[in-house]
Amino acid sequence: MFVSPAYAQAAGAPGGALGSFIPLILIFAIMYFLMIRPQQQKIKQHRAMVDALRKGDQIVTSGGIIGKVTKVGSDNEIEVEIATGVKVRVVQHTVQTVLNKTEPAKSAKAEKTVKK
Repeated sequence: MFVSPAYAQAAGAPGGALGSFIPLILIFAIMYFLMIRPQQQKIKQHRAMVDALRKGDQIVTSGGIIGKVTKVGSDNEIEVEIATGVKVRVVQHTVQTVLNKTEPAKSAKAEKTVKK
């Protein structure tokens, strides 16, 4: 009366536990290639841009300030001239873009080799 018939359970799908983890592994792989890896490359490019800053570069900070680099400090700070005679210190990593890149100064030795 109160006893329901017992049904046999399936013996398990082929692949077992590994088969159930394959979709999770595929989702992680897709997330890595579509989201994580591009973000890491963007950070690497920004770090290279910030490390290549030099005196005379015209920059835009993440706050929207446009100025010219007058001094690159060793404590991750740069000095930016935003108007004639107005200089501010800015953290290097707040530089968003470099508008005008200055050419590296040629050394006297390099000029001698070019003239020969």
